[in-house]
Amino acid sequence: MEAMEDDSSDVKDDHNHNYCAGSSSSKVQTCSSSQICDGGSARRSFVCRSASGSQFMDSDTGSECSEAGDDTECATPAVASAQNKLTLDSASKFRVNATAVEDYRNNHWPNLEQAIERLLIQNPTDHISVSYAQIYSYVYKCVCQQHSELLYNDLKSKIANHLQGVSTELNAVPLENLIESFNTALTQYIASLQCIVPIFLYLNKFYIESKLNRDLKQDLMNLFADHVAEKYVDTLMPLLIKAHTVPFKVQPSTMASVVKGLHSLRPEWALLAPALFSVFIPQINPPAVESLLLDYAACDQKLQMELSMNGFPRGDQSRKRANDDS
Repeated sequence: MEAMEDDSSDVKDDHNHNYCAGSSSSKVQTCSSSQICDGGSARRSFVCRSASGSQFMDSDTGSECSEAGDDTECATPAVASAQNKLTLDSASKFRVNATAVEDYRNNHWPNLEQAIERLLIQNPTDHISVSYAQIYSYVYKCVCQQHSELLYNDLKSKIANHLQGVSTELNAVPLENLIESFNTALTQYIASLQCIVPIFLYLNKFYIESKLNRDLKQDLMNLFADHVAEKYVDTLMPLLIKAHTVPFKVQPSTMASVVKGLHSLRPEWALLAPALFSVFIPQINPPAVESLLLDYAACDQKLQMELSMNGFPRGDQSRKRANDDS
């Protein structure tokens, strides 16, 4: 009986029924006053935090626990395997993305860039043979491979570089030919966009409109305004006003094209010459006021007199109905 009591005194049971052996066993961690033993509620295991910095095994997983200072860290095989898998997945994704970008740079974008160059330099009356189906397929693949942002930036950069060259060419044009040259550049650019925008329809629908809340055609028109029109609008306005006062100094179709083009690029430019813009664009001026009807009539009479003095007859008046009072 005494022997049994001596043996039982070496084993102490805590309130969670976790047992810590006494100092007589050298293979089992001893719990002393400086140790805290916590029983696991979810599994039959315990973790001991010891000041001695020793290593021990988890009773369920068999993972080795090591202590750094006063805290114990346990690295189970499952956690280590998950961390290694995450590292491998990240490296694999990086290699896949790098390969996809390289394929975009070497195959997709060079073909798209070549097609854009050919469409930008075409004349409205010329026909350039371009396989729209093939070019559209390149755009489709780029969007599907998550290169939408890269493609969008490359497209804008390519067109911006082209427009900078257009601006340089206009800078060398004499002032008397600036209106016609500007009209040619704007007309050619608009005709090019009628071919370029449909090619990038998939990019516009699934990236530019859905994610950026923008429109591709408007963005490309803004590029012309920023790189070309804005640099010459202050020079064009006096030339347009002067040309408008001299009949047929500039072809009416050219005048209408330039004025309407400037208004479409920046509607606020109409404020620079409201009288000129109101001739070609309706509702530029404020609505008529009844109290100013006499002033409107006086302006019309003045205009008719100026036209008559400049050689524009009023025409045959013989068929005009006679006054009832006569």
